[in-house]
Amino acid sequence: MTPARVRSVRERLRTVYGVPAMPPHFAPLDELVLTVLSQSTNDRNRDVAYLRLRRRFASWEEVRAAPVEEVEEAIRPGGISKVKSARIQAILDALGDPLTLDHLAGTPVERAREQLTALPGVGRKTAACVLLFSFGARDVPVDTHVARVGARLALLPGKASFDQLHDRMLALTPRGAELELHVNLLRHGRRTCHAQRPACGRCDLRLMCPSRRA
Repeated sequence: MTPARVRSVRERLRTVYGVPAMPPHFAPLDELVLTVLSQSTNDRNRDVAYLRLRRRFASWEEVRAAPVEEVEEAIRPGGISKVKSARIQAILDALGDPLTLDHLAGTPVERAREQLTALPGVGRKTAACVLLFSFGARDVPVDTHVARVGARLALLPGKASFDQLHDRMLALTPRGAELELHVNLLRHGRRTCHAQRPACGRCDLRLMCPSRRA
């Protein structure tokens, strides 16, 4: 893998999908809960579950103090609500008071990542989402789409732990392109480079994809 090859992939993705514009929103606790709700579901169901949760409870303190069955009912459209409701409350309990993650805005990325991954059920991908989308920090989430497309393009190893994939993805991503590469690789995985039947014949990256040639 060379910087020139990464640059070529980035430019081609940019031509197809554009450059995403998503300025940091500085709401890290909201992002953390939203990312938990995104697990094993699609964006629409995630968003419905999140909106139902915020309408049901006036604050994260209320979510923490509520019977877990009420939280589970609120987020049911997001799937596996029994697991997610318990996980959300465990995270909120672990944070204590004040119930906030705003202090991470001024924390070095490595230290902020350690604090996030020390929370119950929070892994590298969830931590990276919080840091990137909340603060614009230098971290790149690697979900199943990014991992699959990255492996097929020979950007990422095909067999590696998610920690290793995150380290590799961060190392190859040019500074300032963290959001762009994550979002565009994800878009490509959803629209074209599917898990079971990738649409190689109409793929805009087919000429630079070693998996397609193989």
